[in-house]
Amino acid sequence: MEHLNGTPSRAPRLLPWPSLDGKPCYLVTDGGGYLSRLADDLEAVQLATGADVLALARPLLDDPASPHGEVRFAGLRLAECLTDALRVAGSRGMRLPVPDTEGGEIP
Repeated sequence: MEHLNGTPSRAPRLLPWPSLDGKPCYLVTDGGGYLSRLADDLEAVQLATGADVLALARPLLDDPASPHGEVRFAGLRLAECLTDALRVAGSRGMRLPVPDTEGGEIP
């Protein structure tokens, strides 16, 4: 993508947090600024938290005698973590380079 003056531009980055009204937040950056580093750090925390929540929820979900309220709580936390992980994946996917298929071959 290029600006009108011919200089390269970057696609907006989907940030790992929503706006106050729940809409996606985007950042246009060269990738090295404070907000980019903050977003990278938060993505790492979100993914680590998801792994921790999953590890804690598995035994609860595997036990058929687990109380309904605890299973529901675990399910809600897992849904929150999945939402975060999907946002991270979407953001990272949007930043992948578009493959050059000019030669007719898709890698």
